Amino acid sequence: MIGKFLRDYKALKPSRFSYSDIKRITHQFNEKLGEGGYGIVYKGKLNNEIDVAVKVLNNSKGNGEEFVNEVSTIGRIHHVNIVRLLGFCADGFRRALVYEFLPNGSLEKSIFQAGSNRITLDWEKLKVIALGIAKGIEYLHEGCDQQILHFDINPQNVLLDHNLNPKICDFGLAKLCSKEQSAVTMTAARGTMGYIAPEVLSRTFGRVSYKSDVYSFGMLLLEMVGGRKNEDHNVNNTSQVYFPQWIYNHINAEDNPMWAQIDEEGNSIARKLSIVGLWCIQWCPADRPSMKVVVQMLEGECDDLTMPPNPFPATANPIDGKHYQTQMSIILEE
Repeated sequence: MIGKFLRDYKALKPSRFSYSDIKRITHQFNEKLGEGGYGIVYKGKLNNEIDVAVKVLNNSKGNGEEFVNEVSTIGRIHHVNIVRLLGFCADGFRRALVYEFLPNGSLEKSIFQAGSNRITLDWEKLKVIALGIAKGIEYLHEGCDQQILHFDINPQNVLLDHNLNPKICDFGLAKLCSKEQSAVTMTAARGTMGYIAPEVLSRTFGRVSYKSDVYSFGMLLLEMVGGRKNEDHNVNNTSQVYFPQWIYNHINAEDNPMWAQIDEEGNSIARKLSIVGLWCIQWCPADRPSMKVVVQMLEGECDDLTMPPNPFPATANPIDGKHYQTQMSIILEE
């Protein structure tokens, strides 16, 4: 698979590096930025002046599908809210990806991490970040020659540049399809639990399409508003465990403790992000807006937004909303 892809990709950019190039760029893998199931990310320098992030992939990743996905999708697109792939390495069994370096790390660290290292984001900046992510996803869905479905939108896969502008990364699970294609077929569920749309887990909930990314974005938005994971297993009071359901039930309450803690401008932004997020996580894909409409909602006035229907299925426990995501078994496609 890798060999055929590289032959087809010769005429396109980004640059191809040898493994010795990768070792030189990273100064012999001197500075580790992070680590995950995919491999390890190191900081490096390109031509001794441009900072880069180098993702060295694990060798155990099947036939290279995720590597090919990443290079073939992100390598051909340029957008201010999409991380830029500068090069790749496919040297024997060694594979690596070279990206632009974004100094402020992931959005996950900014909204969840405690302590002095956390970057403080005010409500205005959160709104700007939310809009940037939305525009990036809209571009993937509508701005490319082919529609690109990301399938792993979550705070860890949004990086912040030196001006705290967001850039979507990690296209290892992405799928390309024609814009005329209303749905895609999948052989298995993909994504990060807590952000996966119901129809990705089981086709009984609908067809998998670009609306699945809309759902993931909605869950991300609500986490930005709440400043914590939507599902907090360390909270003893189960009525506050599942934030999306809690915010739906309390958004119009005068005694909403969240609104009381912020000023009028922040209140308006928090309310807008919450309402848009609740529209995006509608159970039925047809009830979710497109990302183009989401961008319009985020750019418009809060007073123009209407509350969506209750997005939570009647079968879910009204007290413990986490049943809705965590207790659903993953059903594979036939």
